[in-house]
Amino acid sequence: MQSRLDFYTANPDVLKAQMGVEAQIAKSKLDHLLKDLVRLRASQINGCAFCLDMHTTDALKAGETHRRLATVSAWRESPFFTDRERAALEWTESLTLVSQNHVPDSVWEAVRPHFNDAELSELTLLIGSINTWNRFAIAFRKMPE
Repeated sequence: MQSRLDFYTANPDVLKAQMGVEAQIAKSKLDHLLKDLVRLRASQINGCAFCLDMHTTDALKAGETHRRLATVSAWRESPFFTDRERAALEWTESLTLVSQNHVPDSVWEAVRPHFNDAELSELTLLIGSINTWNRFAIAFRKMPE
């Protein structure tokens, strides 16, 4: 595949806006490894090779294990994730697939005990952001380096 557009340079104002969202996410009190798991799961669902490569590399550098990374797509069947991580992954899947499921009450009830209001806002922003990055990378065919 050939890249269609370098979205990093195509419109600096758009990139600046998205980086502003990322700056807010960076200030989040959510655990760094949890953020990586969320980014990976959304990127798996969306099929974004660029983001999967980047966030797997980042997670490994941050201390994540190969076993956990290898089983993110099967988190429900894997014993390697905490209840809080499972709730975040379920929230991620539901928001990423929002047109299919409209975030059912059962998903809300699963995530709510594990995150306070501020954390849920941060988690939702993170999920929205990685989905935006996935759409940029997939639409413009950004390739892993």
